[in-house]
Amino acid sequence: MASRWNPKKEEEREDWLMSYADMLTLLLAFFVMLLSMSHLDMVKFEKVESGVAKDLGKRDSESPMTKLQADMGELLKGLKIDDTVVGLGTDDRGLVLELDGTSFFDPGSAKLKDAQLAALNKMSELLTSTRYNIFQLEVQGHTDDTPVATQEFPSNWELSAARASSVVRYFISRGMNPTRLAAEGFADTRPKVANRDANNNPLPVNQSINRRVTIHVFPR
Repeated sequence: MASRWNPKKEEEREDWLMSYADMLTLLLAFFVMLLSMSHLDMVKFEKVESGVAKDLGKRDSESPMTKLQADMGELLKGLKIDDTVVGLGTDDRGLVLELDGTSFFDPGSAKLKDAQLAALNKMSELLTSTRYNIFQLEVQGHTDDTPVATQEFPSNWELSAARASSVVRYFISRGMNPTRLAAEGFADTRPKVANRDANNNPLPVNQSINRRVTIHVFPR
């Protein structure tokens, strides 16, 4: 004898859908609240997002930013580049590559050294790949506080901007879309460490650290 359809039992079977929908709504509200209360740290956000995706049963829970950081780390490791020459880190927007000024440029020059072009080539290849063409690159030039006064570079402002522009132009020459790139020069206004001691004597090691070009990679 065929069993009769019971609408009440069918409704009970689908009760889990309401709980699932409520959970997703709460998660959405939680992230909206976080965004409204604080400046978004893109790297931390993607790590949280990946964790939530994993908990919800999604297979591919690795975010593009996390994957890019891992791939870039493997690339630099494969090239056997010391982290004092090319540093890899993150900020609240995304990935940060730090190029040592002394390693990439001669003193008072904005011409890239030939010895470092192989590293830039590999970085460019990775960043122009289909997976990572969603990212924007902001290249920033920095100097120490030693004054520069040449016909080509009247001050550190021009030198820092020219070095950032050299990296941007090189990436474009390697096929990167110019709309993804921006160049800025900060002269000696954003030092990582103090250029001078308490007696105003120069600190050569610190000055060397401050001479750098940073490449900020973040979602468009």
